[in-house]
Amino acid sequence: MNILFEVSSGDAADVLVPLARACDRNAVAWSCFFTGDGVKTLARDDVLATVTGAAKAAACEVSWERYMGEKPCPVEIGSQTNNSAMVGDTDKIISL
Repeated sequence: MNILFEVSSGDAADVLVPLARACDRNAVAWSCFFTGDGVKTLARDDVLATVTGAAKAAACEVSWERYMGEKPCPVEIGSQTNNSAMVGDTDKIISL
């Protein structure tokens, strides 16, 4: 199974981190796409430490620029096209 976490809320970190860690413990492949103000969660150390276990982690370029400005993005910068490709490679989607 492969799970995609669609992170579109800046408040999603408290849910994302334990879910992603549970995936890691159970050898379930997972990826994350950060969009909207969900990109703000990438400013948290616990999120950054957790996404190292992701098969793929990407952030929407437009959202990153809007909410995070000129800061360097700690994950791959992408677009909704990247998001669509990630959706195509997944079995389950969890929207946060």
